[in-house]
Amino acid sequence: MFSTMYIWLLKMESRIAIVDLGTNTFHLLIVDVKENQHHIVYRERTAVKLGKKGINKGLITDAALSRALRAISAFRIAIDNYNVKKIFAYGTSAFRNARNQKDVINRIKENTGIAVNVISGDEEARLIYMGVRSAIPLGNEKSLVLDIGGGSVEFIIGDENDIYWKESFEIGAQRLLEEYHTHDPIRTEDLKALSIHFDNKLGSLFQVLERYQPKTLVGSSGTFDTLSDIYCARQGLERISETAETPLSFQGFHDIYKELIVRDKEARMKIPGMIELRVDMIVVACSLINYLISRYAFTNLRVSSYALKEGVLADIMSGSITYGN
Repeated sequence: MFSTMYIWLLKMESRIAIVDLGTNTFHLLIVDVKENQHHIVYRERTAVKLGKKGINKGLITDAALSRALRAISAFRIAIDNYNVKKIFAYGTSAFRNARNQKDVINRIKENTGIAVNVISGDEEARLIYMGVRSAIPLGNEKSLVLDIGGGSVEFIIGDENDIYWKESFEIGAQRLLEEYHTHDPIRTEDLKALSIHFDNKLGSLFQVLERYQPKTLVGSSGTFDTLSDIYCARQGLERISETAETPLSFQGFHDIYKELIVRDKEARMKIPGMIELRVDMIVVACSLINYLISRYAFTNLRVSSYALKEGVLADIMSGSITYGN
């Protein structure tokens, strides 16, 4: 049974906005939708670092809220300029774990008119899978989808047709950065401590990996986008910005990782393909990737440029979403 909003979308061309309020980065996607088709009109992303100095305390700080309000206010200007009819805004790990969640959401609503829907880690994982599935053909063999956010990390085992297992772990890159990457370059003992941390947190993951035996690791957006950019720069490959799937190899990752862990921030920024948005968190994020692929034998590595916001779009196109501003 179609939702009321989906019927409304089918009857007329409508311009919608999807706002992904991540722990590190905020994204805006403006899309025209009509009769099961869509056209992306505008994209924007900005580093907000909503979890900075508060993520491990269950708090969104005043400074982080100020950055968030500036970013969302700028998004609101774009939304109004593009005559958007419906807004879908999502808060993830930093929101769902913040003691002051209600106050933050109320401030955003008062200042921008945008109502934030805080989603669970399980729903975040599902939406990421939907986004990845709309980007690349997963086929009939099972893959492990990995999305490394600032607050949480989502793992999903699925194929083209279904999800077999999914879980969200609160081990995101901002959390790891503040606890383990206190020296730059990162120290060997800190990398060892990270590995022990992953041992303690990810036991259930390796149990289901053994059960389902996925052969392909699919990295979703974020850190994987930057790794792909660096890889393409080194291989002399053209990186097309709107491409849904981009290149990366296991050897390429290992080469980049070895370089990242011996460089400080200034030196990392000099790596072709590196961006300011990722330079702080990429070391701990890559330490998680390295931990995973050193303990489980994947045969293929793929990178999806699509993630949560494209998953929301997939839901809208299928008629699964019934809320929005």
